[in-house]
Amino acid sequence: MTETMDFETASAAIDMLGALFGNDPKRDDAAAAVLGSLADMDVEALAADWPFVDADTCAPLLRRLQEGALGDSDELAKDYRRLFVGPNALKAPPYGSVYTDPDQVLFGASTLELRSWLDEVGIGVDNDEVAPEDHIATMLSLAAWIMRVKPAVLTEYLEKHLLTWAPHYLDELEAAAGDGFYGCLAALAMLTLEGARDQLGLRIEVPRFYR
Repeated sequence: MTETMDFETASAAIDMLGALFGNDPKRDDAAAAVLGSLADMDVEALAADWPFVDADTCAPLLRRLQEGALGDSDELAKDYRRLFVGPNALKAPPYGSVYTDPDQVLFGASTLELRSWLDEVGIGVDNDEVAPEDHIATMLSLAAWIMRVKPAVLTEYLEKHLLTWAPHYLDELEAAAGDGFYGCLAALAMLTLEGARDQLGLRIEVPRFYR
């Protein structure tokens, strides 16, 4: 099924999500560029093109993201650091194995399985060697890349690696973030991934979650 679908628009949207999850809005050019695009976007046009989510559902979320992009950048950066960086304990850590490993650790079994699979299918990840590959931003960006470059392995990647834990994490993030920018981002990412699951007819074996 994946080979017959045009993923160009989908990959661009998912890349956007990955950039916002993975970059400090005050310190990283990637986030600043996406926020600038959000500030200038035609909400209705982007909602009509957004993958896997109907326009009427998508438009209010994009509008809220635009409001956040136009708002206080210092407050946005403060929220980002609270939710993704610390120094206080994160209410929703952005790493898959924290949820799926009994010891709730980084570099748990699911991370090592992802690493092994990437090696098996010949995909290299441009990632800090001390950072786990199962950061939500890295995995979203990887999904977008696979859509563009290696769509034959997309179903396996989504079924076995990303969608096993990402919806659970995004639900936790939305609760931790409240109704601000990152709560809205989590909601849009959740709808996008669940829409991809349904449209592609994926079967997800949900693991036990330990937090």
